[in-house]
Amino acid sequence: MSDVARAAGVSTATVSRCLNEPALVVQATRERVLRAVEELGYTPDFSGRALASRRTNTVGAVIPTMENAIFARGIQAFQEALSNSGVTLLVASSGYDPEQEARQVQALIGRGADGLLLIGAARPASTYDLLKRRGMPYVLAWNLGSGDDPFVGFDNAEAAARMTREVLAMGHRDIAMIAGVTAMNDRAADRLRGVRKALGEAGLDADAMPVVEAPYSFEDGSRAFEALMQRHPRPSAVICGNDVLAVGAIKRAKSMGLAIPDDVSITGFDDIDIASFVTPALTTVHVPHRRMGSAAAQLLLQLIAGERARRRVEIGVELRMRGSLGPVPETAAG
Repeated sequence: MSDVARAAGVSTATVSRCLNEPALVVQATRERVLRAVEELGYTPDFSGRALASRRTNTVGAVIPTMENAIFARGIQAFQEALSNSGVTLLVASSGYDPEQEARQVQALIGRGADGLLLIGAARPASTYDLLKRRGMPYVLAWNLGSGDDPFVGFDNAEAAARMTREVLAMGHRDIAMIAGVTAMNDRAADRLRGVRKALGEAGLDADAMPVVEAPYSFEDGSRAFEALMQRHPRPSAVICGNDVLAVGAIKRAKSMGLAIPDDVSITGFDDIDIASFVTPALTTVHVPHRRMGSAAAQLLLQLIAGERARRRVEIGVELRMRGSLGPVPETAAG
């Protein structure tokens, strides 16, 4: 706060008033203080324990949404591993909004978090700048990236490519995809990229593949599937970017009188619980979310302690071949 006061040419009391009761500060002064706050990366320390030599034994996690089942299992394992080390977890949700994520990151830093877990790598450079200015240890999960950032996750693109190769091996060539929303979501974007990669390897025009991007909900998956089925030629296989979209697609296929996989094959990604209970059971990519959450906690604790640690921890995924994927229908093959 003293640094901000000096940079803005005001007292620390004015800085405090500007942050806590901005209406009491004239606009010109307020703008000067806020400019200094941004330039210095300052966040008010509500815990009163911001000194670098002290710890709060608190870790923050910012996840894109609390509605997505894939995060629940991983975050639970993350919390259990932290708890075993006497560390408390604070969880926030960004709603896939990079500005909201930045605000949550800043709030968690201000409340004395010793480290942060973030999902994926797609976020503005300003958020990374804030983390680095504050010397905040962080781990990125649910994907594998390049560079020096510490990652615990898996190669979404290669996993999607593996699934696509299985679809191609069944004889399918009229393939469509229901992808998650790819904007500011590197996991969804990488899965789409992986599907296109496998199609290109097979000599198909990957850019010609019909793609519908849909939010994470059964209903959105259902609507996207119906839209794809209106195309000519109709896809014989629909690859979905996650299991929720795939289950929505299965539901709409049945309401349209289509048999799975006799008329159309459908695949998913994540292997959440519903994947094995839907009829037919869903062919999908199994992601070991609990193992990933535990590994992320261990790496973050090492970084907080200043220990040397692996910067890239890859978690293997597997394909779960079930009843929703079958050979290309004879009519489509002919």
